[in-house]
Amino acid sequence: MDPVVATLTRRLPPGAVLTDPADTAPFCVDWRDRENGAVRCVVLPGTTAEVAAVVRECAERGVNLFLQGGNTGLCYGAVPSDDGAGVVLALRRMNKVRRVDRLDSSLIAEAGAPLVAVHGAAKEVGRQFPLYLGSEGSAQVGGLVSTNAGGTGVLRYGSMRSLVLGLEVVLPDGRVWNGLSTLRKDNTGYDLKQLFIGAEGTLGVVTAAALRLFPLTRSSAHAWVATDTPGQVLELLGHCQDAFDTAIQAFELLSRSEVEITLANVPGNRIPFAAAPPWSVLIELGDADPEAPLAARLERVLERRLEAGTIADAVVAQSESQAMSFWRLRHTLSEANKRHGMSHTHDVSVPVSRVPEFLGEADIMLARDFPEAVPVVVAHFGDGNVHYIAMFTREDWARRADPAVDIERLQTSVHDIAARLGGSFSAEHGIGRKLVGELQRLTPPPELDLLKRLKRAIDPAGRFNPGIMFPA
Repeated sequence: MDPVVATLTRRLPPGAVLTDPADTAPFCVDWRDRENGAVRCVVLPGTTAEVAAVVRECAERGVNLFLQGGNTGLCYGAVPSDDGAGVVLALRRMNKVRRVDRLDSSLIAEAGAPLVAVHGAAKEVGRQFPLYLGSEGSAQVGGLVSTNAGGTGVLRYGSMRSLVLGLEVVLPDGRVWNGLSTLRKDNTGYDLKQLFIGAEGTLGVVTAAALRLFPLTRSSAHAWVATDTPGQVLELLGHCQDAFDTAIQAFELLSRSEVEITLANVPGNRIPFAAAPPWSVLIELGDADPEAPLAARLERVLERRLEAGTIADAVVAQSESQAMSFWRLRHTLSEANKRHGMSHTHDVSVPVSRVPEFLGEADIMLARDFPEAVPVVVAHFGDGNVHYIAMFTREDWARRADPAVDIERLQTSVHDIAARLGGSFSAEHGIGRKLVGELQRLTPPPELDLLKRLKRAIDPAGRFNPGIMFPA
């Protein structure tokens, strides 16, 4: 038996080390089945001490570790290399919510706890954790931290960088940093937790996180608005901000093509109009006051926009089930796109005021350079994050002479438009393996140098997630 596998098997409980190819295969491929790797084994530790033991053993033997959460990412950041020499460290057995404190509005959860469990634990004490994703049943706390996950509530609550109070991390040499503080103020030097949030497992293994909780939303209002142009959407956002300020919990934009794809590919989805409008906006308002008249106020704002002719139609949800149907469609987009065709997703952000400009330029580029592709858009419009998707039929894509070259050309074109408008080529999906070259190409030299220095300082042997974020 491989000596590394033998040692890990001896040190960990029965069933914690997987070697059968049938067992390890799901850990070696991304959820869209586009990237594959290989490993000598998959390790499933159940405690922080077991994680530290695995890390120390691999460090002593010079074995690379690939860290994996729910494996729901879109940049192949959880896929191991294809040489079969590394070990996947997956934390799904570390899935406990260790503590919930209502008065402190905090919760401590292990890295393998699924997002849905965090939501449930917070709700039991009359609080909420305001990160909402379509993959909440499979996305895990460690992965959410490591990718600085966003979701639909960033406009009000921020991304994971704003929601994490403290971390427990196993460092590349096997030492454990216990930074699970829930303090809101702690000005004692560098904010070390921020080094690991968004680091995609390249600096340490996040084993637990202290998370901020918020009061429950006891009154809400939801609307589906039809518009003709993204410029009208921008104007509508401004009016909503003036009227509701931080009560806006989500402000999402969907193209007609995205709505039609989701209706066609996910049974049970429906919209409140006879046909998909050119652009749809999903609005969610929320307040801790159960008597807040949000729906009536939202109706008045939308009525004024209809009278002004800046929106085409609007429906304010009249029941919880109708509101849930709005958001069900929104949260099944990724699955619908996966079923529909060969989608190439770009996760960019630009200043909110320039989102319409970005969409216009990207559509012109796509029509010119890839006329067979359909532009598909889902955007967290309120925070400037645009998922711009070039959708090909599988037959069209199979006929391409050099798909890798075409992907690079498409990706470069979209990212260059975002950069020219003062934006970023990665808003919430991270770098992973997919965007390593773009990080090198588009990051200013002083910034790239600092990133590399941090990696070398904390993981000098480069054993944590090699090939992810930086060239292997």
